[in-house]
Amino acid sequence: MKDVLTDSDVRLQFAGHETFPLRLLWLKKAFDAVAYHGAVRRTFQEQTAIAQFGVGKNMALAMRHWALAAGMLADENGNLVPTALAQLLLDNRVGLDPYLEDPSTLWLVHAALAGKPEQSTTFFYAFNTLNQTVFDREGLVEAIHDLAKGRGARATMETVKRDVEVFLRSYAPRSGDVSEDAAEPLLAELALIRESRLSGQFEFVRGPKPSLQDGIFALVLKQFWARWHPDAPTLSAEQVSYGAGSPGRVFKLDEDSVMARLTKIGDVTAGAIIWVDTAGLRQVLLTRKLADVDDRALVTASYPYRRAAA
Repeated sequence: MKDVLTDSDVRLQFAGHETFPLRLLWLKKAFDAVAYHGAVRRTFQEQTAIAQFGVGKNMALAMRHWALAAGMLADENGNLVPTALAQLLLDNRVGLDPYLEDPSTLWLVHAALAGKPEQSTTFFYAFNTLNQTVFDREGLVEAIHDLAKGRGARATMETVKRDVEVFLRSYAPRSGDVSEDAAEPLLAELALIRESRLSGQFEFVRGPKPSLQDGIFALVLKQFWARWHPDAPTLSAEQVSYGAGSPGRVFKLDEDSVMARLTKIGDVTAGAIIWVDTAGLRQVLLTRKLADVDDRALVTASYPYRRAAA
């Protein structure tokens, strides 16, 4: 597969979050403002945003950025609209998880940030292009700055440093930091990155991810397939494990864990995608069109307790 970040057709972005990691209630606040109060793009940058959202002006801008990057809002010709996923999850009456209490919602948000490069390039780079398990802040900054320079992107070293810091604190908040800036980073609960207090280095935590539902794994597999291999009738186990944007990369699953998920993929997708392991050939096969794989059904199946309560 082509190097997606050096491809000139892929937009890169290293700012917009105003140096604030995504916090617990921001996506819900942004969704409610747009879905129930008709907020538009400029609403988040006006003085009234301070009273409406209960945060400072820069935080309101960050809230809008994260809602767009996480796929909860979409910008349609300058107008903000809730996405179908946001309505399925966050609607006050029928949403599966309106207050982001279920790990499945966190995995969906993480996959939106780490699974596509356009609005959260550093997230995508770290999870999909960085090959080492252990890394340091300085090395990541240099690598991403080199990428930005090579693409002619308008990103200074300071911009990249701030972006990398936001990325790291989104998953691994500083130990013992009780300041407002460290409050409620949404994705820390996933425990995907840990920091060594002694060395100051960071480490991706690879493994089976028990809280990751099979439906969300299948959804990210479908998205990976549709974007990067739209004409392929099959994908190899190696592509699903190691390809940029693949479930194996995005969720930091070890290969055995990916194989365990793939053996169940037929049940999860109602037979639209099946696992084939014959004569040493390990791959997933499309039996129908990718469009026939129902995103809504995959997400809904990932909230078994919510479905049982309903």
